[in-house]
Amino acid sequence: MSKINITFPDGAIKEYEQGITTRKLAESISTSLAKKAVAGKFNGELIDYDQVLNSDGSIEIITKDSEDGLIVLWNTAAQILANALSDLYPEMKFGQGQATEHGFYFDTDNQAGQVGEADFEKITAKMNKIIKQNLKIEKVSYSKDEALALVANDPYQKELVNDLASANSGQVFAHKQGEFLDFSNNVVLPSTGAVKVFKILSVAGAYWKGASSNPMLQRVYGTAFYKQKDLDVELVRREEAHERDHRVIGNKLDLFFVDPKVGAGLPYWMPNGATIRRTIERYIIDKEVGDGYEHVYTPVLANLDLYKQSGHWDHYREDMFPPMDMGDGEMLELRPMNCPSHIQVYNHHKRSYRDLPLRIAELGMMHRYEKSGALTGLSRVREMTLNDGHTFVAPDQIEEEFKKILQLMVEVYNDFDVTDYRFRLSYRDPKNTEKYFDDNEMWEKSQKMLKAAMDDLNLEYFEAEGEAAFYGPKLDVQTKTALGGEETLSTIQLDFLLPQRFDLKYVGADGQEHRPVMIHRGIISTMERFTAYLTEMYKGAFPTWLAPKQIEIIPVKNDLHFDYAAKLKNKLSAHHIRVSIDDRNEKMGYKIRQAQVNKVPYTLVVGDSETANNTVTVRQYGQEDTKEMSQADFIAMFSKDIESYSRQETK
Repeated sequence: MSKINITFPDGAIKEYEQGITTRKLAESISTSLAKKAVAGKFNGELIDYDQVLNSDGSIEIITKDSEDGLIVLWNTAAQILANALSDLYPEMKFGQGQATEHGFYFDTDNQAGQVGEADFEKITAKMNKIIKQNLKIEKVSYSKDEALALVANDPYQKELVNDLASANSGQVFAHKQGEFLDFSNNVVLPSTGAVKVFKILSVAGAYWKGASSNPMLQRVYGTAFYKQKDLDVELVRREEAHERDHRVIGNKLDLFFVDPKVGAGLPYWMPNGATIRRTIERYIIDKEVGDGYEHVYTPVLANLDLYKQSGHWDHYREDMFPPMDMGDGEMLELRPMNCPSHIQVYNHHKRSYRDLPLRIAELGMMHRYEKSGALTGLSRVREMTLNDGHTFVAPDQIEEEFKKILQLMVEVYNDFDVTDYRFRLSYRDPKNTEKYFDDNEMWEKSQKMLKAAMDDLNLEYFEAEGEAAFYGPKLDVQTKTALGGEETLSTIQLDFLLPQRFDLKYVGADGQEHRPVMIHRGIISTMERFTAYLTEMYKGAFPTWLAPKQIEIIPVKNDLHFDYAAKLKNKLSAHHIRVSIDDRNEKMGYKIRQAQVNKVPYTLVVGDSETANNTVTVRQYGQEDTKEMSQADFIAMFSKDIESYSRQETK
C-alpha cells in the first residue's frame, strides 16, 4: 500500500499507510488523546473521525474540549433530532439541520401539525432511545439518481440532493444512523451514543433557505454538551440572555415593533424608543461637531453609476436592493453606504491643503438587502441610520487623525459606560481577488500603517484575515451581545482606493495637485444596532440621561395631592426633564411597583408632608430606601446625574 506524509501542528512530519484515519492517528499518539478525540481537521477542513486519508496533508486532531469538538457534537445532535422526528411524525418533511453558535437546529415541515413545547418530552425520550442504542453513524455515498430515489417524497431533501450533487461532481454523501439518512456535508460523531446530554429548547419559523419567497418551515432548536455541568451553565446563560434580549425588553418597555404587514426588518420606533434614539443622536452630533466635524444631509437615493464607480456594485451587489428604472434611462439605487455621497460633498469645491483634515459626518439612512432569516429585532434590519463620518487627509496626517478618531471613540464609550470590547485589525484575504480590490502595494502599505498606529498607541488587538472592507483594512471594535455572539460596534477604515476612483485632489503648499487619503469611521454603529446593544447592556434600566421617562410622580391621593404633583411636573419639565404623573385609580404600592417594572430612574411620592413642606420623597430605581428632600436639592442631584452621564462612580 502507498505511503502518505502527515504533518502535525508542531511541524512534525510522519509517514503512514494510505487509508489511515484520524482515529488511528490519535490511538498511535496516546490512549488519552484517543478517548478525547472526536474528529479531524485535514488541510484545514473538518473530517469525520473514521474518514480515510489518501494523500499528503496536515492534520489537527479535534477533541471534545474544543470549539470544533462542540460543532461536531451539535451536528450529531441535530441529526439524532431529525431521526427521532422522522420516527414520531412519518409524514414530516425535512429541510436542513446543523450546528449554530450555541447549539443546533433542524428545519421541518409537517402538514399534519406543528411541533409544540408539549411535544418536547416525547421527542427527548425518542432521542434518548436512539442515543442509548449507540447506533453507528456511517458516511455513505450515492449517485445523484440513487439519492433522489431515496428522497422522492420530500421536496426539500430533493433540492438538497441536487445542491450536493452539483457541489460534488454528481456524488452525494449522507450519514446513516440505523435506517435514517441525513444528506449533508456536516461532520458528525462516530456513533449516537457519543451524545451525552442535550435539551430541546424552542421552535420558531424559518423560511426555507432563508428566502421570504420560499415556504415557511418550523425550526426546532436544541443544545447539547459532553458533560451535564456544561449544559447547566449554558441553560443559565440562555436565561440571562433572554432577560437581556432587546426584543423582549423592547416589547415590555414599548420601545419598538416590527409589523409583518409593512415588512420584516423595518422597525417602528414607539415614543419611548424614539426618545432614546433622539437622545443618542443629539449626543453624538454635539460630540462630533465639538471635534471638528461638519454635519451634512445627503440623499437616500443615488444614480446607480455612482455605486459602479465606487465599486460597491461589483463587490457588494448581493447586499443592495435592485435598482429602480425611472423610465428615461436613469437607474436609481437605495444607498447601501454613505461614502460615495460624502465624496460628492468633498468634490463640490476645490480643496486646498489648508482644508485638511476635512471631517464630514452624517446620520445617514441606508438600506441593505438582508434575507428574512437573518433579520433580528433592531440589531439586523433592512433600513438603518448610520453614525457615519469620513475624513479626508493628506498622507502625512493619517496617523494623527487615526489617533484622534480613536480618542473620540474611547470618550464616547466612557460616556455610555461601554467597557466590554476588544480591538480587531481586519485585513484582506490575499487569495480572495473577487472580494478585494487587486492592488498588493496598496494593501501592504495601508495594513502596515494601521498596525503601526495601534502599536504606537500601545493598544492590544487581534488580527483577522478576510474581514477588511473591499477597499481597505480597518480597525473594528468587537463587542459581546446578550446572546453570546460578537458584533462590530465601531470601525475605522483606511482607504486609498476610492480617492483614486473618484480622482479626488487637493492643492498642496507647493501649488501642485495631490491625492488625499480617505478615512471611513462609524463611532456608534447604526442607531438601530446601538440602541439594541444598549438595551441589552443595561437590561432596559437605562441611565437617567437616556431613559425615555426619567421621573414618575405618584400622588398619594389624587383629590388631595394632584395639584401639587402637577405644579411639580411643570417645574421639572421646564428643566427639560422627562416626567409624568401616575394618577390612575390604583393603590400607591402598586403604582410604585409599576414604576420599578418600567425601570423609571426616579419615583417621586407626594402626600400631605411633601405638599405642606414643598418637598418630594425620592426613590431611585433598584433601591428600597427612600429619602425626603427639597425640590431644589432634588433638582440639583438630578442635574448632577445627567451631567455625569449617570456614571456609577460619580453617584
